[in-house]
Amino acid sequence: MTFADAGFGRTTDGSRYLPIAEHGLIGDLRTAALVGTDGTIDWYCCPTFDSPSVFASILDADRGGSFELTADVPTRTRQFYFPDTNVLITRFFAADGVAEIQDFMPIAGESREAGRHRIIRRVACMRGTLPFRVRVAPRFDYGTEPHTVQVQANEALFRSSALSLALTSTVTVEQDGADVVARFKLVEGETAVFALDQVGGEVRTRACPHAEAEGEFESTVAFWRHWLAGSSYRGRWREMVHRSALTLKLLTYAPTGAIVAAPTTSLPEQIGGERNWDYRYVWVRDAAFCIYAMLRLGFTGEAEAFMGFLSERCIMCHQASSGPLQIMYGIDGRADLTERRLPHLEGYLESAPVRVGNAAADQLQLDIYGALIDSIYLYDKWGQPISSDRWDEVGYLVDWVCDHWDQPDQGVWETRGGRKNFLYSRLMCWVAIERAIRMANRRGLPADLVRWRQCRDAIYRQIMQRGWSQGRQAFVQCLDDQILDASVLMMPMAKFISPVDPKWLATLDALSTDLVSDSLVYRYDPAASPDGLPGLEGTFSICSFWYVEALTRAGRLDEARLAFEKMLTYANHLGLYAEQIGPTGEQLGNFPQAFTHLSLVSAAFNLDRALG
Repeated sequence: MTFADAGFGRTTDGSRYLPIAEHGLIGDLRTAALVGTDGTIDWYCCPTFDSPSVFASILDADRGGSFELTADVPTRTRQFYFPDTNVLITRFFAADGVAEIQDFMPIAGESREAGRHRIIRRVACMRGTLPFRVRVAPRFDYGTEPHTVQVQANEALFRSSALSLALTSTVTVEQDGADVVARFKLVEGETAVFALDQVGGEVRTRACPHAEAEGEFESTVAFWRHWLAGSSYRGRWREMVHRSALTLKLLTYAPTGAIVAAPTTSLPEQIGGERNWDYRYVWVRDAAFCIYAMLRLGFTGEAEAFMGFLSERCIMCHQASSGPLQIMYGIDGRADLTERRLPHLEGYLESAPVRVGNAAADQLQLDIYGALIDSIYLYDKWGQPISSDRWDEVGYLVDWVCDHWDQPDQGVWETRGGRKNFLYSRLMCWVAIERAIRMANRRGLPADLVRWRQCRDAIYRQIMQRGWSQGRQAFVQCLDDQILDASVLMMPMAKFISPVDPKWLATLDALSTDLVSDSLVYRYDPAASPDGLPGLEGTFSICSFWYVEALTRAGRLDEARLAFEKMLTYANHLGLYAEQIGPTGEQLGNFPQAFTHLSLVSAAFNLDRALG
C-alpha cells in the first residue's frame, strides 16, 4: 500500500510525513498547492505563492494544517497528470472498487473571479464502490492565527482576521472543533465535489455543483492544452520537456510575470539539517534562465512578461546597497524579504528551522548580471528587439559591472561563509559585457564599446590566468585556489571557452572524478570549501543537467545520453524534481524547483540537436 489505513499513520512505516517526491503540484498562476499521493493537500498558501500558509502539514504534521480527502479503506494509489495539463489525478485501487480524485485550480485570468483562488476536488467512482473520509483543517498564518468555523449542511466558512475561506460540497459536512469533516460512499458512476474558495469583498461564497465542476474541469484542461500547443519542441524527450514547461508555467505569477524559484519553503537539503530556505521569491538568476528555456520552446509571451517585471519593478527601482539589482525580489517586485524563523513548526521530518523570508536577498552575487543580460540578449534575438528604454537599462547595468566586477562576492551558491573571488561570478560578468557588445554591434546601438571590450578582455585574462589550477589541471571554484566546483560547467555553455579546448576537457575529467556519482553531480565539497553552514547536502540536480550539456558539447554523446537517461529515472512519478537528490535517490529541498526543470529543458534541447 502507498499509505496505511486510518489510524496507522500516512505511510506503511508509520511516518507522519510522505516523502517529498510523493506529491504533485496544482496552481492558478497566482499560487499553488502540493497534493500527496494519499489525496492530502499538504501545502497551500493563499492568495499568493509567498502568502502565509493555510495548509502546511508538510512542515508540521500536527500544527501545519491540511485538506485530507482519501479512501476510508486500505488502497493502493497511483497519481498522474491529465494528459498535457496541470490537472492532477490521484487514483485509489481497493478490494471493492476503483476511484479517483481530480484536483485542479481554475485559471480565472484578470476577471473578478481571479480573487477566488478556487481549489476544486472532484471525486469519481469508476468501478465498484468505495468509502471516503474528509478532514479540512486550515491553520492560518503558518498555524499562528486562530479562526472560527460556521457550518451549514453543505457549506463551511473558515474565518481568520486576515483571510476567509469557504468550503462548499455536494455531500454533508460537519464541524469537528476547528475543522470540518465528512464521510461518504460512492458507487460506480457517482461523483462528489469539494470547492475551497478565498472569499471576501466582491467574492462571495458560491457552491460548485456537479455541472459547474465539470465545466471548470473542461475549461482548465482546455487552458493548459492551448498553452502547451505553443511549444515548438518536437524532440526525443517530449513528454519530460513538456512536463517541465508546464511546471515552469505553474511557477509563474501572472499579474507581474514573475517566476518563483519554487512554491515551497524550508524543505530540507539534508534530513535533520538546517539548510532550509524560503524559495517562494523571484531570483533574478533562476528566472533569467527560465526565460532561456521558455524561448527555446517558443513561449515568447512568458519571456516578454518577465522582462516587463524586471524593467518596471526592479531595474532602476531599488538601489540595493550591493548594486543596482538585488539577487531576488518578491513576486510583486518588493525588495524587503526579511528572514525569520517559525519555531512553533517542527519542520519536515523534524528538520528545523522553518524559515520565511530570505536573508540572501542582501548578498552581493555578481553573476546575476550575466544571467539577466544574457536573457535580454536572447529575447532580443529570438523574441522581439528590445526597446530604447530597455537598452538604456542594459547600458546602465553593464557600466556598473565594468566598475565592480573585480571584487569578491557570495557567489552563485549563496554561501554564508564570507565573500570570495568565485570564478563563476567572474565568468558571468564576462557574459554580461560580451552579450551587451553583441547587441550593440548587431543593432548599431550606442555604447562605450572601447571600455566594454577592455573590461571583457581583462576578465577573460584573469580567469585564464588565475582560475586555472595547474596542479588540479582544472578550472576551480575561486581564483588562485585548488577546489573544484560544478558551476564551472557553465563555461562552455556561456561560450567563454571551446567545449573541446584541452583545458576544458581536463576540467571535465576532473569534475567527473571528484564530483560526479552515477550521473549525479555535487555542487562542491563543503568539507574542502566551508560555506558557513553545518551539515551536508545531496547532489544538485541542475548541475547534473549541466553535466549532460557539457558532455554533449564536448562530443561525448553516448556518455551524455546515458547520463541524461539516468537523470530522468530520478524524477518523481509525475516527472517533477526537487532541488537535490539524496544518497538513496530521494528528493531533497524545495519542490518542485524551477532551476532543475529549466536545466532539463536546455539539456534535452541541445542533446537532441546533437544526436540529429
